Amino acid sequence: MTGVAKDTQHDRSGEGVRTLTAADIAEVCAGELRGDPTASVTAVAPLYRAGRGDLTFLAAARYVPLLAERSPGILLVSPELAEVPGSPLARIVVARPQEALLELLPRLYGAPRRQSGIHETARLGRGATLGSDAAIGPYAVLGDGVMIGERVTIGAHVVVGDGVSIGDDSLLHPHVTVYAGATLGRRVIAHSGARIGSDGYGYVFSGGAHRKIPHVGRCLIRDDVEIGANTTIDRGSIDDTVIGEGTKIDNLVQIGHNVVVGKLCLIMSQVGLAGSTRVGDGCILAGQVGVSGHLEIGDGARLGAQAGVFGDVPAGETWSGYPARPHRESLRASAALFKLAGMVKRIERLIAERE
Repeated sequence: MTGVAKDTQHDRSGEGVRTLTAADIAEVCAGELRGDPTASVTAVAPLYRAGRGDLTFLAAARYVPLLAERSPGILLVSPELAEVPGSPLARIVVARPQEALLELLPRLYGAPRRQSGIHETARLGRGATLGSDAAIGPYAVLGDGVMIGERVTIGAHVVVGDGVSIGDDSLLHPHVTVYAGATLGRRVIAHSGARIGSDGYGYVFSGGAHRKIPHVGRCLIRDDVEIGANTTIDRGSIDDTVIGEGTKIDNLVQIGHNVVVGKLCLIMSQVGLAGSTRVGDGCILAGQVGVSGHLEIGDGARLGAQAGVFGDVPAGETWSGYPARPHRESLRASAALFKLAGMVKRIERLIAERE
């Protein structure tokens, strides 16, 4: 057994459709194989629609009833759920089924084909330099003095401003724009429509008009950052905007000027960080969180969905609600509010009875 998937036919992209056996999977994941070692799969699917040719997983008890309704080919399952009823051809018992998928997905699905070189319609400015094996797509525009690292992929219609530096193995999907004054580290991924290093929203009312504050700071994206589609990250005004190593940013996020985000943060869809906010390492900001400017979010803090943050959040705490407050306090406030309608009705009845 090699644990290496074999090409058996061709999919739409021209890449081979790969096959893994239960024995292969058990070897790769160092899991316990129960069932047919020759059972094979060519795809991954969620449990609710998995069939005989699919690999799927079960890691939470609430999904156990779905297994009784489906007949997957191979099931990755946690030890505490290994004996639940169901009819997969094989079960692979692993401590963390979802984590095991990280090793298996590349073996089933090959990376998209990549061709290095410069497309004939691309435009390179004066002094632009390209590392070895770089790929510059159709109608991409690279400004003067741009520095592109090794094995960087620049998609179609990407615009990279003057003096921008992009580190090795980074990937810019089609229609990304990187303004002058930005620096991207190694292995950065920016999805379609991302705008990196645009001016922030800063004005001073003077002489009867809103006068724009010139933005002279940089936008620094550290190594291993992923930036979602249509996300915007402003450059600094008089300071730098910085996104720390390993931070993952979802689609439709707005990060204002002079914001500093720490390492290994998770920032989810439609979050808005106003200017000069500081977010510590390892923070989680759930969907539609809004953070007012010049605030501090401590290391490891967690903000629940739609939290409206108007004050500093201490390190390690979980806050939620509007205005945001410690999570348990927010739940108590919400519960009290829900009771209010019933209390008003009872008061109205008492008043009516006395009249």
